[in-house]
Amino acid sequence: MPRAGHNPARPRHKSLSQSRIHTLTQADSKDQTGHAAYLDARGLNCPLPVLKTKLLLNKMAPAEVLLVEATDPHSKVDFEAYCARTGHRIIKFKEAGPLFSFLIERAANPKKI
Repeated sequence: MPRAGHNPARPRHKSLSQSRIHTLTQADSKDQTGHAAYLDARGLNCPLPVLKTKLLLNKMAPAEVLLVEATDPHSKVDFEAYCARTGHRIIKFKEAGPLFSFLIERAANPKKI
């Protein structure tokens, strides 16, 4: 007997942390773009892209690079402000239509905010 509210025909979705964050393994090392981790923040609105970036950067080693892709139109301003306050560094920014891509280098001693 199916659970109440459960539709067996509808596929189950991965949790946000499983589906949107990809950390490269030691075997992968760094891919061709030079980033150690990737965050898919497409479809998320403020403040979620920055909050998820903060959580992922906290798990990374100093000088590792994170690639973030976002569609929030305010993400450029948000990431610039976040990096200015914490000491992380945006090393590359690209806007392609509605997609904003950021390469962010983790600071050695990021400031807590």
